[in-house]
Amino acid sequence: MMKYIRKSEERGNANHGWLHSQHSFSFANYYDPQHMGISVLRVINDDSVAAGCGFGTHGHRDMEIISYVTQGALKHKDSEGNQHVVSVGEIQRMSAGTGVMHSEYNASKTEDVKFFQIWIRPNKLGIKPGYEQKRIPQNGIITPLVNATGKNGAISMQQEASLSRLVLSENQQFELTTTFHVGYLHLVKGEIMVGGKRLVAGDAFTLDQSESSALMATSAVEALWFELPVQH
Repeated sequence: MMKYIRKSEERGNANHGWLHSQHSFSFANYYDPQHMGISVLRVINDDSVAAGCGFGTHGHRDMEIISYVTQGALKHKDSEGNQHVVSVGEIQRMSAGTGVMHSEYNASKTEDVKFFQIWIRPNKLGIKPGYEQKRIPQNGIITPLVNATGKNGAISMQQEASLSRLVLSENQQFELTTTFHVGYLHLVKGEIMVGGKRLVAGDAFTLDQSESSALMATSAVEALWFELPVQH
């Protein structure tokens, strides 16, 4: 039984002209006490940024910030001297730690960039800021993208949690389980049937450690799969 289901159309919305963002959890001017995050997962923003536009230089501290690009490319620059372009198929993690200033701009002058902005609370405060970026090809149904140690080809982060990419072809079935305290599946594209419910792109649900859920893809599916610890 899925205790928490987050429907795409119920997410918070922000439209600033150059930026259209859908917030799975409370963020900026969108506040809902029923949707403050899951465990240490604090933010999932589904962002679309117009050509030539972006987020100007601003600061963060004590947060693991992950960018997952689904269309176009993102130009990153920060106060630690990192300057990179993050394109589809790459994963970016910035550890804000004691404090970092950064900007994120659409690298294209002609097309929108679409990406997920993900914030995870670290398990240690005041660390030295860090940056890591990597292209991680899919290997099987679930491919690790970010975890605590960087094992299995993933990027590392300052938290006992993991983020993986789940990919299913049309009509493919998969039994989803987690060894962590809680799992959270966010659909990037496609449709699935789970627990008798139809979920579409932008929808999400949680899975407790003692549970498993049979997924049935009714179209080609891409999803982000988070495994998260007990929040202290």
